[in-house]
Amino acid sequence: MSSWVTDEFGARVDGVADLVQLGLRRNPKRAHLLVSTVLGKHIPTPPSRVRGAADDLGDAVIAILGDEASAATVLGFAETATGLGHCVAERIGAARYLHSTRRAVGGAQVHGSFEEGHSHATTHLLQPTDADFLDTDPSVPVVLVDDEISTGRTAIEALEALHGLHPHERYLVASLVDMRGDEHRAECAEAAARLGVTIDFTSLAEGAVHLPEGLTDRVVALDAPALNPTAPTRGDVVFRVAGWPAHVPDGGRHGFLASDTGAFHRAVADVAAGLSDEFATGEQVSVVGHEELMYLPLCLAERLVDHGVDARFQTTSRSPAHVRDQDGYPLRRGFAFPAPEGVDDAGRYLYNVAAPGSGDTPTVLLVIDDPADTDALRGRGGLLDVLSAAGHRVVVLTVSATDPQRLARARAGATGRPQPVGDPLRAPDFGSYSPSEVAWLLKDLSEYSLEGDVAERERRIQAGVAHYAESLPVEFQPGAEYLELFDATLAASARRLALAVGTVAELILAERSANPTLVSLARAGTPIGVLIGRWIRATRGVVPAHYAVSIVRARGIDAVALDYIAARHDPASVVFVDGWTGKGAIAKELTAALAEYEAAGGAHFDDELAVLADPGSCTRLYGTRDDFLIASACLNSTVSGLVSRTVLNDELIGPGDFHGAKFYRDLVPHDVSNRFLDTVAAEFAVVHDEAVASAAALRTADRTPTWDGWASVSAMQERYGLSSINFVKPGIGETTRVLLRRVPWRILVRDADMPDHRHIRLLAAERGVPVDVVPDLAYSCVGLIKENV
Repeated sequence: MSSWVTDEFGARVDGVADLVQLGLRRNPKRAHLLVSTVLGKHIPTPPSRVRGAADDLGDAVIAILGDEASAATVLGFAETATGLGHCVAERIGAARYLHSTRRAVGGAQVHGSFEEGHSHATTHLLQPTDADFLDTDPSVPVVLVDDEISTGRTAIEALEALHGLHPHERYLVASLVDMRGDEHRAECAEAAARLGVTIDFTSLAEGAVHLPEGLTDRVVALDAPALNPTAPTRGDVVFRVAGWPAHVPDGGRHGFLASDTGAFHRAVADVAAGLSDEFATGEQVSVVGHEELMYLPLCLAERLVDHGVDARFQTTSRSPAHVRDQDGYPLRRGFAFPAPEGVDDAGRYLYNVAAPGSGDTPTVLLVIDDPADTDALRGRGGLLDVLSAAGHRVVVLTVSATDPQRLARARAGATGRPQPVGDPLRAPDFGSYSPSEVAWLLKDLSEYSLEGDVAERERRIQAGVAHYAESLPVEFQPGAEYLELFDATLAASARRLALAVGTVAELILAERSANPTLVSLARAGTPIGVLIGRWIRATRGVVPAHYAVSIVRARGIDAVALDYIAARHDPASVVFVDGWTGKGAIAKELTAALAEYEAAGGAHFDDELAVLADPGSCTRLYGTRDDFLIASACLNSTVSGLVSRTVLNDELIGPGDFHGAKFYRDLVPHDVSNRFLDTVAAEFAVVHDEAVASAAALRTADRTPTWDGWASVSAMQERYGLSSINFVKPGIGETTRVLLRRVPWRILVRDADMPDHRHIRLLAAERGVPVDVVPDLAYSCVGLIKENV
């Protein structure tokens, strides 16, 4: 009970004090506002408390409906009860769930509507994917869920609208609190008799609101509250995009089936895993949903708690209310901002953010769908601006809004492509990179012994009885002298690497997408994708989605991984990333594989490959065309997140599986993956202006690929009498790979003492491989694989 509202105005509530506090609206239709302490709307609330209250309400529904509950259709009321209704539907195992909406969605048909007279926005729309969504057997009960029942009139109007569409025999109205007086209960009974149906009511508590005469006029006369508090220091704002599967509804706006539940929670868990190290253990985080988008943010808050975050949950609101920083009043702080979607002239609001009266400034995780990711959200006076001005660090997570037509096609089985079997792999369960920096679209094969003797493996590959991707080479672990050389090489090359990262990242942002989805070719491309992501975050405040996928020469790219990405992101935003080009074999493989994928019914992806170094002149997206040393090429898994090369083996990779790889946990003491990333990223600020200028210069230059590298390697194959062009590995990175993984015949260098070749000369000496100086090489060095091993 609010002492200020009671003492100043004489209003009070009885019987529901544990669930409701009394606030005041800025609305001439109704002066009071019941502020729930368990809903997570106006007050940031532990997600366990929100879920617990909803589960209790679901149990009350089951107590009335019994075994019929699992067959029920549940309808939640926008905007406040969209999440509550979904919780109840899940608790009772309801066959289907739908919430009303105030957003008219393009491509969605309105199958019904009803009015909520006292609300700030009165019209509720019903937009399931098809008209038959609500057409169940008349004996199946329909459960209507709201946070509060004040008079019951909104529930009866909604019930009448549903009954007019598809009549049912029994309806149950469930609410957290029931505040109806005797006259309202009589009206509900009369409506049931008029319709010839059974209408039951259930709630967690029943109470009464006592409002003195003239309250509305007195509240209207109050001065406008002081909103949008400020702090001495603005908080940072970071933008992230969640990969959300198109075949899984993001909530109940277009209908949610019981069969969607498992995929929904897997998607939430994956989003949470990708955010887990965005927040420190124990950090206070207010997870804020936007208006009707309540259930997904609630579930995300639950998962963040599992990751050790002190998360609370609440949402924005359409309802203007009076804010007063006084003990016992539930609305202590308030923020006003324009509607991000720009659908009307009315403002939007967010209350408290911190626990009332706490004085804390928690981080805000704002969860929105893409229709709300607009200039109005980001601009002056928008929600991000007012939260940042109040000192909150804000992480903006954008989820793709469900496309009702695409969802309908998926439910009809008309997508033509199966869904992937597996989920992405992330650290610490797989790999050593931050879970927020890469998701590995791979199958974990760590339990299998796939490594073989290098010479025997080479013999089998050359004899044509095995493909190189069916097994793994033994992970070569260099000695102390080589590791010291790696450290020196990294220190000496970090600035040049940072410049190349910044240059190619700026080209991607300017020419491909302001918010790209990075898809690295595992494994050499993965650290480069992470670095590009770090550059974009450092310079734009945007964290791009980043996946690592497998591509195999002569076998193509992992189509299951492409299906996964296409279901969650705009394919036009996807940029494929690798470390460097040699002769261009992988670039050619990518082009051919993407064309084959599209011809088979897959999405269209742009085949332009982004690399740090393009000495083969195979792409327009590069940091440099110099053949220079990329330090991550010097080692195997210990500089690539402790992940093996990818594996495509029919015995282990079945239909719907991602390609496989191993996580070498035993090499953790030797891992330098993140040291490599941190060392390069530390140079970003130093090279920023130069990288921007370099990218600008490249944009005006002729970058048309000439494929000179391929022609040069073809000539070298003939010159050295090799039977396959694949035995010629040009460039510093490929030459290093020959020495680390294959059986080398000889190494060719253009300059006997080039500093970038020190590690190559050391490896060659350790393995007894001759190094020949060839001054007319098109590349700075070339590795030749030994034939007939």
